[in-house]
Amino acid sequence: MKKINHIPEIVGETTDVESWLMRAGLRFSDLGNDAASIAIRRQWREYQAAVHRCCVTLHQPPSGVQLSGDYANLRIPGAAFTHCEIDRLSSRP
Repeated sequence: MKKINHIPEIVGETTDVESWLMRAGLRFSDLGNDAASIAIRRQWREYQAAVHRCCVTLHQPPSGVQLSGDYANLRIPGAAFTHCEIDRLSSRP
């Protein structure tokens, strides 16, 4: 049975902040000045830098590349921040 609201697997990268935020179910208007929003904005800048480097190296447009390895966690907004928080909390005695 097919899902009605099926979201296709994310293929390729983007230079559009709204598209990037939608991957986590967020909108730009959801961001404020709290620590999580600041971390997401920082992640966006890191994501854009990684996408740019990848595009230049591979001579491909953003839609033609996909981040992996250490950069894969930048693909979804908040993923890097959440991952760090989980690691930090799980290391407590």
